[in-house]
Amino acid sequence: MTTAMDIRIASETATKIGFVFNRRGIVPEGCCTYFLPRIIGISKASELILTGRLFTAREGLEMGLFSRVVPQEELMPASKQIAHEIADNTSAISTALARQMLWKMLTEDHPMTAHILESRSLTAMFGSDDAREGGASFMEKRPPRFTMKPSRQMPDFFPWWQEPTFPEK
Repeated sequence: MTTAMDIRIASETATKIGFVFNRRGIVPEGCCTYFLPRIIGISKASELILTGRLFTAREGLEMGLFSRVVPQEELMPASKQIAHEIADNTSAISTALARQMLWKMLTEDHPMTAHILESRSLTAMFGSDDAREGGASFMEKRPPRFTMKPSRQMPDFFPWWQEPTFPEK
């Protein structure tokens, strides 16, 4: 289930990590067949899933599965530090848009799609309360106090993709 997370941190004491489904007579779950190849590439994802072999946190860091590996006692503080870095210093709207763009652009076949969407998003955000606050907080050398909420203030073109439909069983 961790492959679906945007940022993954592991403890350096994690020495038995694996996608062991095939070794247990089952198949992958938690959308790891979707996320893992996008994170570490199809060849390495195939190796890990098809063999089910175990690996260490350090190896996971080297292959790009984790963004960092820290001592066990620093795992929760490091995770909370990143969460606070995002929550305390970034616009929730900007973060939500950037996250969606990062994942959705993985399947696009031309960079112009990203350019158009980024330009559209910039245009939408330039006149926003969060953009004004971001500029003011920078000029006044103080932490920002962003107020816009993704639950009700996303740009009118969001979502920009067509939602897939899935057949009911």
